[in-house]
Order: sequence, then C-alpha cells, then structure tokens
Amino acid sequence: MTPGASLDAARVGRDGSLRLRFERRGSRTVVTGCRYTLPLQVLAPVALDDPAAVVSILNPTGGLVGGDRLSIDVHAAAGAHAVLTTPSATRVYRTEGEVTAQMVRLSVGPRAVVEWVPDHTIPFAGSALRQTIDVELDETAGLVLVDAFSAGRIALGEAWRFAVLAFDRDRFAADVERLGADGATTRLGVAVLSRRGALVRCLAPTAPALVDAVAGCWRLARRALLGLPPLALRKG
Repeated sequence: MTPGASLDAARVGRDGSLRLRFERRGSRTVVTGCRYTLPLQVLAPVALDDPAAVVSILNPTGGLVGGDRLSIDVHAAAGAHAVLTTPSATRVYRTEGEVTAQMVRLSVGPRAVVEWVPDHTIPFAGSALRQTIDVELDETAGLVLVDAFSAGRIALGEAWRFAVLAFDRDRFAADVERLGADGATTRLGVAVLSRRGALVRCLAPTAPALVDAVAGCWRLARRALLGLPPLALRKG
C-alpha cells in the first residue's frame, strides 16, 4: 500500500459536490440540470404559489465533519428565479484533524434571481469550518443571500468554542432598522451598497431570535427587490 492510499483510508471526511441549473420555461422556472455526490443531496422542487423554483439542499449524514470538502455550484439562466434553502440548521462537528471546507458559487444571469436562504450553521465546540461564497451577478440580476451562524450549542455552554470560523434602498434600510427596534436585544445594522443593494448585519442573543430576524429581513428583501410576498416554506 502506498503512503497516499494509507492517508486516504484514514480520512474521515468526504468530497461532496452539487451542480444545479435553473432555466425559465414560459412563466415558470424549472431545474434543467442536477448532479450531486454525497454528502450533498437535493430534494425535488417544492410546488408553491410562487414564481420561483424552490429546492432544498440537505446532508443525509446529519452534519459536517472534519475533512469534508464540499462544492456547490448554482447557475440561474436568463429570467430564471431560484430559491435554495435547507430543511434545518447545519451542524458542524468537532474535529481534531482536517477542517471542514465548503465553497459555494452562484452564477445569476440576465434578469435572473437567486435567493440563497439556508438555515443557520451551528459550529460545535472544537469544530473548524472554512466557507466561501462567490457570486457572479449580471447587472440586471437580483440576489438575496443569507449567511447566518450561531455561536454554538449555547445550552451546553459551548458559546464561541469552535476552533476556526435593485430596489428602494432607503426604504428597505428604514424598514430593517424598525424591525430591529421591535426586539429588545437583537441588533441590526444596514449598509447601502454601490450596486443598488444593501448589506444587513444581525447579532441576536438566541437561535430563535436569529431565525426571526433573518426571516424578517428576507420578507422585506422579497418585497423591496422582487415585489413578492413572503415565501412560506414548510419545514419541521
């Protein structure tokens, strides 16, 4: 047995990949390309009263472990509208070896829209996660992107114990600030971006408060950017 083969045999993590392509067909968006390898997987698109194709990305192994190397590529062709989410929060488990690496690439074509709205990530004590999100966005495209992390399993005393970690902008910013004012301890900050966008930062004391704040921001973003009502995703 060669040294390289011995190293692979001892490795715990897996290489997972997901490739998704969305295209506009008449008034609907359909999935025209889908390839994946475990530990990444997707569910069939959900039929909702919404112009978007809604797809859930899941990890049937229960979470991410050290050594996992995951790659997600999503392309929305001209005029397509895709919503990508997860069934629940993503757990990142403790590692004493390699880090967990996840790279997300979103390509959004002319007049296309991508809503990347996964549930938050929970890094366990001793976990190590490196994640990158790269976006190629056409000038006429729209993007709603959520990247939320908890501080860990707070109830177990694991806070911060992980090892490694075009719309009316003024109206949207004011709405988000009011949303933050409604909560006693959740804090929200809004920065206007140069390309007709807004960056929202949120700090919440609990996971439920974080979930509520993110859902509120997403609701406002859908209205401001897309002129659409909130999307009721059936989870749990």
